[in-house]
Amino acid sequence: MGNVRRRQLLRDHHPDNIARRLDQSPTPSHLSDAVLGAIDGCITTFAIVSGAFGAGFSPVVVLVMGVANLLADGVSMAVSNFEAVNAQKSEVEHARRTEEQHIRLVPEGEVEEIRQIFARKGFSGESLENIVSTVTANRTLWIETMLREEYGLSDIPPNPLASAGWTFVSFVAVGMVPLLPFLFRGLSMPRQFLISTLLAGLVFFLIGLVKGWVHSSSLLRAGMRTFALGIFAAAVAYFVGKLLGAMV
Repeated sequence: MGNVRRRQLLRDHHPDNIARRLDQSPTPSHLSDAVLGAIDGCITTFAIVSGAFGAGFSPVVVLVMGVANLLADGVSMAVSNFEAVNAQKSEVEHARRTEEQHIRLVPEGEVEEIRQIFARKGFSGESLENIVSTVTANRTLWIETMLREEYGLSDIPPNPLASAGWTFVSFVAVGMVPLLPFLFRGLSMPRQFLISTLLAGLVFFLIGLVKGWVHSSSLLRAGMRTFALGIFAAAVAYFVGKLLGAMV
């Protein structure tokens, strides 16, 4: 296994393949948007199912409440993520304008900032001055370097609309899964709830597996972690519904 992995890495790091990758324009990843929407959609909907079942509501009420909440919360999540990503994009644009102004008004100071940034990385003497002159000779490179090193910002522009879309689609698609058993009226309410619980648990576990696979971490640990968090949230909703149902 190790030799196969090493051969693959050697192919990936061939000069031609490296050049090909670097020529591709970097694009922002929307995996986090999809995972956020999927987890929140499943937790939110299954919490409605658990709370309604605990309170003794009928399957029709569970379905109506679940779908209404699913769509409303899906839109809310999408709008919230849009605003968050848009604020991040505005921050990058503001920092870029600030650096452009500083380079225009106090170029000597900005050159010194570049010098100190790379000096802190261990460069000195002629090597340091060569780096400084290379970076500051290209204004675009200069500004992008300042965005990363001084502000800690990515120069890959986020797309607020795409982030909102991924969040909404994953929220609704995954959030609908716990409601599916309530579409079958031939099943008893306890059986519907049991199947919904199993489906929700499976979804939580699968989302965790995807996260573990993407981050190259333990698949089982990632799956069980997400499963545990989702079931805990649902259990809280169930017992709250049970308590409120008994009080009312």
